[in-house]
Parts: sequence; C-alpha cells; structure tokens
Amino acid sequence: MEDKKYFVDEDQEPGYIKTEVYNDEVTKRLSEIYTEVLSLIGEDTCREGLRRTPLRVAKSMQFLTHGYHLDPHKMLASARFREDYKEMVIVKDIELFSMCEHHMIPFFGRAHVAYIPNEYITGLSKIARVVDAYARRLQVQERLTLQIRDCIQETLQPLGVAVVIEAKHLCMVMRGVQKQNSVTTTSAFSGEFLDNLATRAEFMHMIGVNLH
Repeated sequence: MEDKKYFVDEDQEPGYIKTEVYNDEVTKRLSEIYTEVLSLIGEDTCREGLRRTPLRVAKSMQFLTHGYHLDPHKMLASARFREDYKEMVIVKDIELFSMCEHHMIPFFGRAHVAYIPNEYITGLSKIARVVDAYARRLQVQERLTLQIRDCIQETLQPLGVAVVIEAKHLCMVMRGVQKQNSVTTTSAFSGEFLDNLATRAEFMHMIGVNLH
C-alpha cells in the first residue's frame, strides 16, 4: 500500500475529509474481480446500489488485511524502555476484529495480554497495536494467539507472557452449524505464566476468565 489518496466519503457530512491509504493497482484489480464475483452470484453490477460496490470492497479488503504490511516486532521495539519493574502488566479487553482464513468471514472478540518485565517495559498502546497487526490478516484464532505471545516474548524478553482470546466466529453463527451463542477461547503462555501455576491463576482471576 504505497500511494496515499485523499477523497471525500459520500457517506460523511459535507466538508469531512477522510484519508485512506491504498495501492492503485491492487484497488483496480480487486475491483475488477469483485465485479465478476457479483455477476457470478446473479447480481446486476450496473444497478445504482452496486455501481461503486466493487471499489468500496477493494478498499475495504486492503484495510482489513493491512496487517501484512506491519511489523509488530518493530512496533514494540520503538517504545521499549528500561525500567526496574518485575510485576505483572496486564492490558485486557482489547477489541479484536479479524477474518477466518477458511471462509473469509469475520471473527471478533477481545484479547487479554500480560507480561512480566525483565529490565524492559513497552508503551501500553503498543500491546494493542500488536494485537491489531496480527488480527488484520487472514487468520485462525489459535495461530493469532501464539503470534501475539511470541512477538512480545521475542522482542521484550520478559519473564513471561500470557495471552487469552475470546471470540465469536461468524462462520459458526451465519453458516455451518449456526450456533449463535458459541464463543471460542484460546490461550498461550510462556515463562512464569507457563511454569508457575499461581502466577497463571492470578492472571486468569484478574481478567475474569475461566479455562476449563
């Protein structure tokens, strides 16, 4: 996504300028593909409501998958500070939106992330940015959980990392088994959270999640 474009979103109030970043060639090719997709499912791509839909979806897909262009390790390293603090740091209830790689249907929920510093801490917002950077890709929840853990462990070298994700998958809600109330919980631990049951229990208590 190299080219920055400025345009007025027709859905916004007059005078509101919305900035989006996207690649012109990718946008053009995706628009053509989505025009064909709409035709294949039986839609009239010339009718008023769909005239700009392929363009909108092309831009939307670039935004929803922009995590491929981000380096979460660099994000953390850019706000790494030396600090003599060795207690648990928790950032919980991080809103999470991603897309299942099997059906390209969204899943969404929240992530709870903790680490125990070992000489270095990071800016709290960077934890949420790491979650977003991996979530804005085609994903499975299990891999997403591990990627967040490993990124923090490798970049900060803390005494331990804990990650728990709770998410609802629309591929289970809208299609397939169609279970509207199902929630998937995944977890990944390292260091003190893996080896020390009391530390892990404290984390689970503080985020209010029970793993059975």
